[in-house]
Amino acid sequence: MRWVVFNQKGGVGKSTITCNLAAISGRRGRKTLVVDLDPQGNSSQYLLGRETAASAEPHLATFFEESLGLGIFKRDVREMIHPTPVENVDILPSSPLLESLHGKLEARHKIGKLRAALDELDGYEAVYLDTPPSFGFFTLSALIAADRCLIPFDCDDFSRRALYTLLESLQEVREDHNPGLRVGGIVVNHFQSRALLPQQLVDELIEEGLPILMPFISSSVKVRESHHAARPLVVLDPSHKLSLEFEELFTAIEKGKMAGRKKAVGTRG
Repeated sequence: MRWVVFNQKGGVGKSTITCNLAAISGRRGRKTLVVDLDPQGNSSQYLLGRETAASAEPHLATFFEESLGLGIFKRDVREMIHPTPVENVDILPSSPLLESLHGKLEARHKIGKLRAALDELDGYEAVYLDTPPSFGFFTLSALIAADRCLIPFDCDDFSRRALYTLLESLQEVREDHNPGLRVGGIVVNHFQSRALLPQQLVDELIEEGLPILMPFISSSVKVRESHHAARPLVVLDPSHKLSLEFEELFTAIEKGKMAGRKKAVGTRG
């Protein structure tokens, strides 16, 4: 199964969610791949460390350069995948060079190249695709390559307004490019259980029938510590409250355990 973690809004925790779910997948014995399509490379740094991520070659930009015919020769995508310190988790790392390739890739209609490469890639039971905070070539490539989409939701009114537009965009991708794409659920992140507004917003979304996943992921400075240590929180501190929430969320995603569903665009076959 291929999961894309997508939201056009920045700062909602896409990389944190991607890497912790991938780490849980790996620790449960599944060969897992992370594909980092964000030129900022947050998932790459989270799993490899800043220095290792910066020097990791070849990388995803290499793949896209060679798809444009810019390389001396065309390598197999397997050569661009790197092991991580996390058990059973590999990564196809990002690079700042992706930014300069964006326009060329759009102009040359290379939007299906990533999916084709992943289709030929054997041995991975789970693939998690991290996306940039924009709806451009790299995000669309990920959505075309994925089976399910996870949507991080930051509990504020701006995020709620953007959510409806995002669901409409997913429906367009489903109709135009990837009929098999489904919404795997909305991940409520940075949740503050003692604050009135977050609970009210989530209750309203559930009332509307949107596919809100349970449990919600709490807010904690421990996540920043895990970023600094370049170790997913579920690896750094498995007994921490957030780690246990991620573990429960992973199981809920697989079982489709949601507080509300049915009305969200693209959630049903």
